[in-house]
Amino acid sequence: MTRDGKKVRVLVVDDSALMRKLIPQMLEAAPSIEVVGTAMDGTFCLKKIEELNPDVITLDLQMPGMNGIDTLKEIMRRNPLPVIVVSSHSTEGASITFKALGLGAFDFVTKPQDATAHMAETARELIAKIKAAADCKVVRPGTFQNAVPAAKMSASKAAPATKLVAIGISTGGPQALEYLLAQLPPDFPGAIVVVQHMPEGFTEMFARRLDELCSLQVKEAQSGDLLQAGRVLICPGSRHVRVKRLAMGDVVVLNEDARVNGHRPSVDVLFVSAAEEFG
Repeated sequence: MTRDGKKVRVLVVDDSALMRKLIPQMLEAAPSIEVVGTAMDGTFCLKKIEELNPDVITLDLQMPGMNGIDTLKEIMRRNPLPVIVVSSHSTEGASITFKALGLGAFDFVTKPQDATAHMAETARELIAKIKAAADCKVVRPGTFQNAVPAAKMSASKAAPATKLVAIGISTGGPQALEYLLAQLPPDFPGAIVVVQHMPEGFTEMFARRLDELCSLQVKEAQSGDLLQAGRVLICPGSRHVRVKRLAMGDVVVLNEDARVNGHRPSVDVLFVSAAEEFG
């Protein structure tokens, strides 16, 4: 439900007839969500927005005619609405998804590679993100980033971290993390380790985007990366991350252990190791 107690009205935009059928079926599990219409491309989407006045839009990006990026630009220019991008599992899909987030999309979900096996999981994620988007103020492009990020600290000059900041983030995470990191100076004394629920292959691009937008050094974590002041390490998709104290310095360690509470990465794994090692 929206804050005023009404159902969240959703417009589904996808050039695939299958997805225009599957996404409404996924959302049927949530009585607080109502699919008010579908559109097969950007041109129809903009017309349906005027006719149906939806609260949230799910938007495919790779469409013929008026594609998703151009559609998103028009939505943000005319009357900004919360947009959940529905992305493909591919390098191209990841690249265009982060472009959409930079243009104001609230968050994204990836299309299930095997609709039969993963439809329920995708449905839970999509429902959660639609509900969160309906309750959030739309953020216009560029709101969170510094106009000119301060010069980064040289990696060779970075000191060992005096503090560890462990962050777990999910729905609405890309925008929230962008906002948080944009506030921190390059001489921030702590190391930051982030678990963001995001598919494998997306986290590297996410880290690169954050590195471009803020004054801290941001990278996708690799086993053995040192915890340094002013450095942000993003846990890769489908891996767990732990922190460990060694004689050579404090480091992160990645593994592919079983899912915890249905998640890999799991923030619980990071938090437990941080408590054990840094107490």
